[in-house]
Amino acid sequence: MTDRPEPTDDYRRALATAIREYETLGAQRQDVDRRLAEVAQTIGTLSRLCGLTPTVPLGLTDACRLIVRGAGVPLAPTDVRQRLQSIGFDLSKYANDLAAIHTILRRLNESGELRVIARGNEPGKHSYLWHHGPQAVTLGADIAAFTRDANLEREVMRGGEEPAAKRSKPSAARSSKKPRRF
Repeated sequence: MTDRPEPTDDYRRALATAIREYETLGAQRQDVDRRLAEVAQTIGTLSRLCGLTPTVPLGLTDACRLIVRGAGVPLAPTDVRQRLQSIGFDLSKYANDLAAIHTILRRLNESGELRVIARGNEPGKHSYLWHHGPQAVTLGADIAAFTRDANLEREVMRGGEEPAAKRSKPSAARSSKKPRRF
């Protein structure tokens, strides 16, 4: 008889490795998206300072995406307008530039690209934050708890003593919680 691990042990190790890689790649993706937005703003600003006109003009929707994605903090529509002006975006072609920005931000929120954040000090007012998409952390915590519990059960079944700190299993209420959205 050999002490060869069961195939499920190999699968569990592979699962844990895949989860760690997924979380790492998600964090790297957020960093790359943030840096791309910063560099695009820099290019736009420097191009205008050099008197160059972009060959592919940036539309208002894409410009708003760029601004909110690169901000890292919730922005009110007036903040978005101010940042658009600071990078040299031409808002003069809009009769009511703030109304156009409001409409675009609302539509980006409806499509899931942005999230609305209520401003506590100003009832009825809100800001927008870039929605980073699915978070691996939420998925990873559930799977990690499952893997941890399964490993403990296997240790006990093999005759190993279960450590006192790990004896209690998560309550059903805690393990069935839905991911929090901010």
